[in-house]
Amino acid sequence: MGKGTIVLAFSGGLDTSICVPLLKERYGYDRVVTVAVDVGQTEADIRMATEKGERIADRHVTIDARDRFVNEHVLRAIRANGSYEGYPMGTSLARPLIAGECVRIAKEEGAAAVAHGCTGKGNDQLRFDFIIRASGLEVVAPIREQNLTREWEMDYAAEHGIPVPVAKAKPWSMDENCWSRSIEGGRLEDPAYHPPEEIWHWTTAPEAAPDTPAEVSITFEEGVPVALDGALMKGFDLVMALNRLAGAHGVGRNDMIEDRVLGLKARECYEHPAATVLLAAHRDLERLVLTRQEIAFKACVDEKWSELAYMGLVYEPLYCALNAFVDETQSVVSGTVDLRLFKGGFQVLGRSSPFALYSGDLVSFDSTTLDQCSAIGFSEYFGLQARMRRRT
Repeated sequence: MGKGTIVLAFSGGLDTSICVPLLKERYGYDRVVTVAVDVGQTEADIRMATEKGERIADRHVTIDARDRFVNEHVLRAIRANGSYEGYPMGTSLARPLIAGECVRIAKEEGAAAVAHGCTGKGNDQLRFDFIIRASGLEVVAPIREQNLTREWEMDYAAEHGIPVPVAKAKPWSMDENCWSRSIEGGRLEDPAYHPPEEIWHWTTAPEAAPDTPAEVSITFEEGVPVALDGALMKGFDLVMALNRLAGAHGVGRNDMIEDRVLGLKARECYEHPAATVLLAAHRDLERLVLTRQEIAFKACVDEKWSELAYMGLVYEPLYCALNAFVDETQSVVSGTVDLRLFKGGFQVLGRSSPFALYSGDLVSFDSTTLDQCSAIGFSEYFGLQARMRRRT
């Protein structure tokens, strides 16, 4: 008698596809239930994962979590200006949700373990493991535990008649949700290699983007984008619309060297048009409505929030405490930001808010509301200690 049922987080890619037979052949499980979670991948990818899961697994479940992903994770990231080492996080935001759904199905199926297809060199293994173990279930990671290479995996898939969306000539590893698309592996592992245009699916090459710029207006309510060009939209729809618009103008590419949690440096390529524009607009609006002290301290909070989110530590008490601070600051982050998109770049054109701390009257050189002479006493004391030290 085997080990019973195991649930597998399933994308339909190379790693998770070969995990299905591996879990039976090398781990002794009788039944594999695959779970695909839709967080904004293409319809073709979800259809492929569903059809493949139904064909090679004992049971397959596809879960539509697009709205939950945006409402519970993406919008929170916008409010916290979530970025890691200079790029908008995407994959890391989705992993806790995907792992949590796998845990839920595992408990429904009476399974004691959840498997994933993560390698032992990346970040995702930690994000999945954390959620699974926090739920009291066992973790099984065949790719990591069997120390497999992608070349071996492709051969194994061919032997078992499992079609996979990679080939030895173009072994890119891709991950996608509505907020971000990542591309790595193959020749991209050489930091000096110039990425071919074929890896980019969401963004037009800047030189091929339209010669006429596009202007867009984004409205926020309490730190959450709610309207595009004055049209109210739910979060997922707004993100997808802005992905198309900004991506068409070449906005939102990153090719960078990134520090993984394990300490390894990795070459990563990302596409995130909507994220790039929304985070820039949100930061700009915060500059208008938050005090100098709030802005300075929130920058520290945002950086720590991003680090914890990057690691997937969403159950860390500090993460919850940081969210509470961020939520408090966002009560006044409402207003509109106008931007211009042009050939891979963007520019904030203007911003407005009913909570603006800016006063045109007070700052104007022609205004007499404030008596300039009042600043003389302040200036007498300004830098006093430094001036005293300089005299010694």
